[in-house]
Amino acid sequence: MRPLRVLLGVLAGLAVLGGCATGSAEPTSSDDDVTGSWGASTVVGEASLDLAEDGSATASDGCNRMVGEWTRSTEGVSFSAWSTTRMSCPAVDPWLSLAVAGRLEGGQLVLVDKDAVQLGTLDRTEPS
Repeated sequence: MRPLRVLLGVLAGLAVLGGCATGSAEPTSSDDDVTGSWGASTVVGEASLDLAEDGSATASDGCNRMVGEWTRSTEGVSFSAWSTTRMSCPAVDPWLSLAVAGRLEGGQLVLVDKDAVQLGTLDRTEPS
């Protein structure tokens, strides 16, 4: 009878530990959630960025449209290389197309280049 009790105790302990391991590695706080819309997507000439839950990213520098992918990183988010249109709009700053990563700071998404130099910030316009 003793081996059965030991076995049941071990199984119960494993069930408890297994229950602790089931959880999402994704941030659960909306403060950490970067999915949604950033920037001024309805303002002509202004930068905007949309991060979808499926990892796709769409953006505009105010003239050109961009598509890419994003993933969560320890610092915030990382972007794949952007595919972009090449329209010749006057006086458009292409800073957004240089972004390789971003982090949340004070409700803004701070975007940086490959050398971690800050390129600009975008305000949240719509959560996912």
